[in-house]
Amino acid sequence: MKKRIYLFAAAVLVSILTAFGQTKEYQLSSHILDINQGQPAPGVRITLSKQDKDAQWTVVDEKLTDKDGRVKDFLERDGNDHAGIYKLTYHVAPYFEAQKQSTFYPFIEVVFEIRDNNHYHVPITLSPYGYSTYRGS
Repeated sequence: MKKRIYLFAAAVLVSILTAFGQTKEYQLSSHILDINQGQPAPGVRITLSKQDKDAQWTVVDEKLTDKDGRVKDFLERDGNDHAGIYKLTYHVAPYFEAQKQSTFYPFIEVVFEIRDNNHYHVPITLSPYGYSTYRGS
């Protein structure tokens, strides 16, 4: 009986350690704050593209903002060097359409450069007729 208890406890401990050991880290995140509503913008599609040596854009990933208006998991830290010029395209027209709100911007493109292995956070504050962006933390 004691042997079964020890084996069960060991199996539980191994599964817990394995689960925590597999936490992935990401180099890039974004956030959209709808300043017209005073709240995050959930369900907005964001496309991440990278510029190649010929100045052509290649889509790297595409995600939807979560209930907090965030995408936390662009560019997994997997040992690859992610240096380069990137573009985040925020597809905001459907977001405003769902609110029965017209907008001047069908989409917003923010171009930036990753130069090192640090974390990059690119948020935007959004309204139907304006936006602002900055490098966050």
